[in-house]
Amino acid sequence: MKKQEEKSKIDFVITWVDGNDPAWKRQRNLAARASEQIQKTDDRKERYRDWNNLQYWFRGVEQFAPWVRKIHFVTWGHIPDWLNIAHPKLNIVRHDEFVPKDFLPTFNSHTIEWNFHRIKGLSEKFVYFNDDMFLIDKVKETDFFQNGKPVDMLAFQPDVANIDNPVMPYIYLNNTMLLAKYFQKRPNMKKQPGAYFHIGYPPAYFLYNIMELAFPRFTGFYTVHGPSPLKKSTYETLWNLEPELLTSVCSHAFRHKEDVSQYVLREYQKLQGDFVPQNVQKLCGYFNVENQNLKLTKTIKKHRIPIVCVNDSNYAIDFEKVQKEINGALEQRLSRKSLFEM
Repeated sequence: MKKQEEKSKIDFVITWVDGNDPAWKRQRNLAARASEQIQKTDDRKERYRDWNNLQYWFRGVEQFAPWVRKIHFVTWGHIPDWLNIAHPKLNIVRHDEFVPKDFLPTFNSHTIEWNFHRIKGLSEKFVYFNDDMFLIDKVKETDFFQNGKPVDMLAFQPDVANIDNPVMPYIYLNNTMLLAKYFQKRPNMKKQPGAYFHIGYPPAYFLYNIMELAFPRFTGFYTVHGPSPLKKSTYETLWNLEPELLTSVCSHAFRHKEDVSQYVLREYQKLQGDFVPQNVQKLCGYFNVENQNLKLTKTIKKHRIPIVCVNDSNYAIDFEKVQKEINGALEQRLSRKSLFEM
């Protein structure tokens, strides 16, 4: 009975980096100088900028997801001064404790994400959070998994030739190319029509899927920017199918235009039919941080949606001003200190 109970449990995984850590900076700079193809990588400062609001992530989990079995806190090695590492639900995981040594040191989120299944003690079902995804209202286990299957949304969105970003458009295309090796578009749509034409999907994506019937090949997938419900067994399947490709990806010290991202895992689950279709936009709202963030701060304060993703990378901003506004909204909603804080 205890084994069955453990199998039903859900863990959270969160990655964090302290971009101000001098030792980390030195190692990153050495790796950047050693990279032979640095022009094909993404090493922008926004990838590592610390907003000093991680405490609100833990407060949100404690208040709104008390059912979580374990939190695996993935870090290069630095730990916030305020973090209570003795908390019984907290597992501190250094990169060198689960990422194979041939891939270290790494400053590539894809390398870290593609190796989560190696984390000791990780449950079969887990939800992966970036540190910019905050719980601001109650969530249930069934928001992420139902009957052992991830809750997700299968929607098409064509890959775009975005010349302003030298890396990500290639990665989205690489993801689609990889998935096309194992699934054919029209037969897959015919096999599981309810996965594509779920009545609860947002109207725009429901329409995109209908329009895509005109094209015989995959054009791209809608990238759900929010917590990712994942299974260790999906990782094992992909590593068994593509050991050479994934070894190559994980060998890149920085995000690289020849990478495939962890979104392949989500899409693979969906294309296999191993998911429960739902409108995940009702669970998590995605916001690009700009100089004016009134909609975001109102959403946080009034908790209009259970989760917000506060994405920092697409616009130049007055960082100190914007940080103060967003953290102020988080403080208003999540002012009560958690037991994860000392």
